[in-house]
Amino acid sequence: MTNNFAERSAKPRNIIDQFYSVEFSVTGSAFVYQFKIWDISPKGIRVLVKEDSGLLNRLKVGDILNLKYYTTDSSRPIEYLETEIRDIAKDENGRFRGLYLVGLSIVENQNTRQ
Repeated sequence: MTNNFAERSAKPRNIIDQFYSVEFSVTGSAFVYQFKIWDISPKGIRVLVKEDSGLLNRLKVGDILNLKYYTTDSSRPIEYLETEIRDIAKDENGRFRGLYLVGLSIVENQNTRQ
């Protein structure tokens, strides 16, 4: 019998240890957005986005984007990974009050390196 909880919880920790930040380059936007990766949920990785960020208007839950991940080790290459937007929620009363928490889930490692 496989322990599904252990398998799911190991992946986000591995991502947090491996990557420092993620870059969004959304079609139709003149801007590139880069965010530090936060490990604040057992559900996966999250980034913090300001309420007035133009990125929020361009993201929808369920979107799958090819995002650029920067590693914690500068000698390792940047990775492009298919990533699903799992949830978008405003933190009304918590540690990140007034910011939006955008939950990300790596869909597939495309092994595309730059």
